[in-house]
Amino acid sequence: MTMSNGDSESATCNEPYEKKPFKIFVGYDPREDLAYQVCCHSITKRSSIPVEITPIVQSDLRKKGLYWRERGQLESTEFSFSRFLTPHLSNYQGWAMFVDCDFLYLADIKELVDLIDDKYAIMCVQHDYTPKETTKMDGAVQTVYPRKNWSSMVLYNCGHPKNKTLNPEAVNTQTGAFLHRFQWLEDEEIGSVPFVWNFLEGHNRVIENDPTTQPKAVHYTRGGPWFDAWKNCEFADLWLNEMEEYNRENKKEVDAGN
Repeated sequence: MTMSNGDSESATCNEPYEKKPFKIFVGYDPREDLAYQVCCHSITKRSSIPVEITPIVQSDLRKKGLYWRERGQLESTEFSFSRFLTPHLSNYQGWAMFVDCDFLYLADIKELVDLIDDKYAIMCVQHDYTPKETTKMDGAVQTVYPRKNWSSMVLYNCGHPKNKTLNPEAVNTQTGAFLHRFQWLEDEEIGSVPFVWNFLEGHNRVIENDPTTQPKAVHYTRGGPWFDAWKNCEFADLWLNEMEEYNRENKKEVDAGN
């Protein structure tokens, strides 16, 4: 299911990192298939660098023996914990990104890649976020915990020694607090990314005449317009426009193949 917008076949281990497709792992949940497709479309459409997108599909990971954790009652998606396999799935080499499927990218992913600093083990938007709602998405329980939403989009320095902690055994047995709060790292090993790369719908605000507050990636963390309850959320029009464009292009590809 991996998709690429670049010539990933031409990259070898001896070539500079910049020439290889940037690896992006997107959380996949069957009930949010359309959200996943639209997220991927929004990335590849705007990217000026080669990217290689791979869905994190729990059923596939189980078949491969990489994931055996039982699903807890508070896990709102199938990738609540499997996301932390990103460094392992990247063979603990180079940089890679994990992102939830409920994102819509509005800017070139190269701008985000250019922020990468090798001195960090991971980089993310360091939100101070306490949701007001008690439920989200299609009725899932809305939980509150420190560093909430930090793990929803993470740049992983997969070759960093500390990230070898994230092996399948740890991902399947460690607590939610250990994983989602990045407790295998020291605070100074966590780099910060501007909030506009994980702009929380319903929480973050655009300030008029301040371009630094314009979202580069909208995160429909409460629930997006693919759920009936959230059809009229903020930035719903942007997502719906992207969906329509994806559907048109997908139809063309299907028609061309027939």
